[in-house]
Amino acid sequence: MVTNTVAGGIVLEKLGLIEKYLPTEGDYADAEYEIVFRDYDSGPPITNQMMAGNLEFGVMGDYPLIVNGASFQATGRNETRFIAVTGYNRQGTGNGIVVPVASDVYSLEELAGKRISTPVGSASWGMTLKALRDAGLDGEIDIVDQSPPVGVANIAGNRIDAHADFGPWSEVMEFRGTGRKIFDGSEAGVPTFHGIVVRKDFADRYPEVVDAVLQATLEAQQWIEEDPIRAATQLSEWTGVAKEVLYLYLGEGGISTLDATIKPEWVEALKYDHALLQDERNIPDLDFEAWIDDSYLNRAYAASGLDYAADLERMVIPIASNPELEPAQVWFADNGIVGYDSVAEMIAAFRDASAEGREIYATYVYDPLSGIKMFGKAAFLSESPDGEVVAFMKRADSEAFIADNGGRMIALSASDEEALAMK
Repeated sequence: MVTNTVAGGIVLEKLGLIEKYLPTEGDYADAEYEIVFRDYDSGPPITNQMMAGNLEFGVMGDYPLIVNGASFQATGRNETRFIAVTGYNRQGTGNGIVVPVASDVYSLEELAGKRISTPVGSASWGMTLKALRDAGLDGEIDIVDQSPPVGVANIAGNRIDAHADFGPWSEVMEFRGTGRKIFDGSEAGVPTFHGIVVRKDFADRYPEVVDAVLQATLEAQQWIEEDPIRAATQLSEWTGVAKEVLYLYLGEGGISTLDATIKPEWVEALKYDHALLQDERNIPDLDFEAWIDDSYLNRAYAASGLDYAADLERMVIPIASNPELEPAQVWFADNGIVGYDSVAEMIAAFRDASAEGREIYATYVYDPLSGIKMFGKAAFLSESPDGEVVAFMKRADSEAFIADNGGRMIALSASDEEALAMK
């Protein structure tokens, strides 16, 4: 269900992609394969299963990847290798902190003295530790260990002050109308990504199988990028995550970039995260030189006719007011994704369609300061006196715009029914 991992998991399973690439000649002429997929709420249980010898491959977020590598190295017997990335966001969006939609909390600082839940050991947990440290809130907020489904349910039931999670859970809560994001992972200043680790003993014995898994992953990434609407719709059926949320991640200008290469920036981020985890949780040392191995991925790229060096250099970064992206979109049930030249035009089209009774799946806009794509109904919409509308992720930014330019805050629909930000 984690959006950044689907190219290393559910897509492989449902499209039967690994089977396409498994070796069947030479030493493998008489091989019989059994492929077992297992789903977990977060990364730590995957590491536990790998250490028990029950899993050969694991797909997980940045902080769990570090714990995986360090924990295996600390045994002095078995190790893993970090071999590929399944998806990333250069700025850290995907991780986020959400409060109940009716909460009066609009900033991290306002959580002082309250409780925040998160899956401990996950990417969002690591982000939360850094965010609280940076804000001088260490010890000021009680952190509770809760899995994504439990945290999401507690936000909906107003039983927790805030919940921090990895993608796509913040946006799931926004889409359902139960939660409102107050902190985006990009504010922590560290990239977020998910990747694949493999047990070294398995990789040493069956390197051709590792190559096959990575070739399948590359095809899965291409399948998603070829048609994001198809992918979002199909993945929704497979995972239960709303297609509208999945498109927010996988569509044009979306939160996730599907790129398997292990970039130098990821290595630097992992080293920073490891230092943070050693300070906060005293995890073991990690020999990054030994742990990171992109040789399998290089072979998979070559076998797939792809250019590893070119992808390694390519970096997708959200751009504020990106001129190459349409400022706003509406996903109509009867007309697909339609783009607009301004947020104001999108709002007018949305209201007209609503008045006509046309079904609308979702609206999408971009925060002008960060370039982050978000749901229109989750944005703070500021309308200037001349009718210009700017969509902000944070209320404080919307209020600052109004203070500088005049105007007012408006809802997406005339009745206010489609505006989480107005609640």
